Amino acid sequence: MSMERSYKAQKFLERLPQKLSRPVVASLVGCVHCGLCTESCHYVLANPGDVTYAPAYKADRIRKIFKRHVDWSGRVIPAWVGAKSIFTDEELEELKDIAFGKCTNCRRCTFNCPMGVDFAVLNRVTRGLLVHVGVMPEGVAAVSKDQWEIGNQMGVLKEDYLETIEWMSEELASEIGDPAATIPIDKPGADVVYAINPREVKYDPRTIADAAKIFYHAGENWTMPSEGWDMTNFGLFSGDDELGGAVARHLFEKVMELKGKRLVISECGHGYRSTRCEGQNWAGMDIDFEMESSVVTMLRYIKEGRIKVDPRKNDISVTYHDSCNNARSCGMFEEPRELLGMVVTDFREMYPNRADNYCCTGGGGAMSMSEYAPRRLKSAKVKADQLKATGAKVVVTSCHNCVDGLNDLIKYYKLDMKVTQIVNLVSSAIIPAEKKAYVEVKAAKPAPAFAGKTILVVDDEAEARAFLKAVFEDNGAKVIQAASGEEALSMAKSQKPDLITLDLSMPGKSGIEVFTALREDHATAPLAVCVVTGKPEMRKLIYERPVPPPEGFMSKPVDPAELVLNLKRIFDLKGKAR
Repeated sequence: MSMERSYKAQKFLERLPQKLSRPVVASLVGCVHCGLCTESCHYVLANPGDVTYAPAYKADRIRKIFKRHVDWSGRVIPAWVGAKSIFTDEELEELKDIAFGKCTNCRRCTFNCPMGVDFAVLNRVTRGLLVHVGVMPEGVAAVSKDQWEIGNQMGVLKEDYLETIEWMSEELASEIGDPAATIPIDKPGADVVYAINPREVKYDPRTIADAAKIFYHAGENWTMPSEGWDMTNFGLFSGDDELGGAVARHLFEKVMELKGKRLVISECGHGYRSTRCEGQNWAGMDIDFEMESSVVTMLRYIKEGRIKVDPRKNDISVTYHDSCNNARSCGMFEEPRELLGMVVTDFREMYPNRADNYCCTGGGGAMSMSEYAPRRLKSAKVKADQLKATGAKVVVTSCHNCVDGLNDLIKYYKLDMKVTQIVNLVSSAIIPAEKKAYVEVKAAKPAPAFAGKTILVVDDEAEARAFLKAVFEDNGAKVIQAASGEEALSMAKSQKPDLITLDLSMPGKSGIEVFTALREDHATAPLAVCVVTGKPEMRKLIYERPVPPPEGFMSKPVDPAELVLNLKRIFDLKGKAR
């Protein structure tokens, strides 16, 4: 008696042949189960004795199905070759847990396979089949929806993007003292079109400003597009080739529309790989412009003498984390190291490195899958030990995904170091050419960033309140404090502050309850709120409230400069909204 197959399982099997290319089939039939891949996986090393984390075991889940339904041996002698079909939605959920929750597609196992089996490709195929039938983590579905519908993976609206660029333009012109030091938008015929990660707009606009500063001092003829500016591509993580093609096409067509000569891709591992190495295949397009990482661009500027740098401006101990997609998948090993050697005084190599480096544990879209966070952070022990052994105070990476992954594990394992990117170090190392305009502007001292503003700091930890109070008062703000949710609501109503910084994890009334109450009360609903929390995994909970979202969201530990920039942006946007 044959077992009845669910609708989703049937659609999964019908889709399988469409996902089979020569490299995929070669990897499906090439594994000899020698086990050399096992010790290369950070999940295995952090979970000894659990065979379900072994790359060969994970790949076998899709290989068995392939053998049963595609390969002749599985149809003729299924038991002999271990062929197995799939029937139930429960089996699909088990596959989801393996494909999304036990692998970051880092490809370290692939580089250690004597048969050349690309385990990450097989895992991506499995993810793509699951996504096709709607079986995926909620975070993957949400991010994919934003990229399909809004055009970028973080759902940044066009007006917010343009507001941020305008704000960064003003900051840059003020810092440099030249009104011409602006960020051009949709400039036709530019030599460089600069595309970024939406995280930069939403959480780290300083990277945009630093890149603009470098372009300015290099005398570059450049622009940023008003649309099609997201060079990241969640299709790489989800296995959805249709999404991958649509996102790549959107970016490529915008560059062509602007008649740009070169597309420069900001520091993002998966963005670089999906745009430069995969996007043309997914989109089915031939392009007539060059593409390169901003790392290569910055290195060229220094070598050509277009910008001058002084490494003494970055007198700190630095190590470099190779992004899996930049390094293993695209071969970018030496350029970042050569560039770092020019802009820092103390570079310390991490071991192992280059193609053999370990994943930051945030790859493969893992940062969007909150349900797997405990598993991800446990496996991060391998990376944490790597970082600690360098003794460096700063870990540099050329990937925004790695910035978040590294920040998470540094906090979790209480490491005494910070994360930054190469663009930040190059920007701070620049020796500006002398210009009269600098002297004229320096004579005028700008007002403090928060002059005339009242900020309510809500946090149950006295140290956290003291830190935020010091930062805000140094920038001209009047600061009032609340140590509990109840006190915060009372002070918000009576004091009507210009902005509230809100911790989420507090005894009694939680920050989420406080935020909801603020938004539901017409008297406090207009108040700007920036969440500052030590539990970034709670971001999804607060953004799912049936009320308008907070104006900002930051994770502890907070960098003071980044905090000031983000709050200034909130004040600027609020002011223009009025």
